[in-house]
Amino acid sequence: MVEFDGVVKRFGATTVLDGLSFTAAPGEFVSLIGPSGSGKTTILRLLMTLERVSGGVISVGGEPLSHMRRGDRLVPADDEHLAAARRRIGMVFQQFNLFPNMSVLRNITEAPVHVLGLSPAEAEDRARELLRLVGLGDRCDEHPTRLSGGQQQRVAIARALAMRPDVLLLDEVTSALDPELVAGVLDLLGELARTTGITFLCVTHEMGFARQVSDRVLMFDAGRVVEEGPPEQLFSDPREERTREFLHAVLDRN
Repeated sequence: MVEFDGVVKRFGATTVLDGLSFTAAPGEFVSLIGPSGSGKTTILRLLMTLERVSGGVISVGGEPLSHMRRGDRLVPADDEHLAAARRRIGMVFQQFNLFPNMSVLRNITEAPVHVLGLSPAEAEDRARELLRLVGLGDRCDEHPTRLSGGQQQRVAIARALAMRPDVLLLDEVTSALDPELVAGVLDLLGELARTTGITFLCVTHEMGFARQVSDRVLMFDAGRVVEEGPPEQLFSDPREERTREFLHAVLDRN
């Protein structure tokens, strides 16, 4: 569902991703771990088309995202192509990014109506269904400022799902939450991973969550994949010294 083929990303003279290649299969939950500055969030920003690649090709669902076909050639994607490709991808951010002046229901229905072209009634039915799914069926008319951080993050997850994405990106989705709210959000994401068939790419420092939910874990350092594998193998018996160092530091801190 997602393929990075020799992807390079530079910011000026700094190379953040250096010939990165990896794939994520349909319905697979892939966690991206590694130290700050290793390039994990840049991967999500490239998939959201918030940044453009410096080299290589990104594909989603077998179709190029960073490029488009022109005859038998691939050329850099124009804005129209990027906008169409972006509809297949949802993202849940660290800071929720909800509209405080809109009700919870309207936060979820705005994009499906204006981007997907759903009727207001269809979008509302879908939003109510998703709010029930995330345990907030009785909060449709509330405004985000009247919800806890954990509840706001659940609304943000429902909003992303309302766009019916093939791929859902999660960027440290519990980092802004109080510790007692983290478990509920992680339990919800685990349930969604088991039941929706969506491909998840999750940047996280929650090693227990990555171990429990992931189908595969990728360890990043200096813009490249140092090691990848099933979570039980990578966490219990990592092959690479850099992975062992990182896990030792993170697990000792927790």
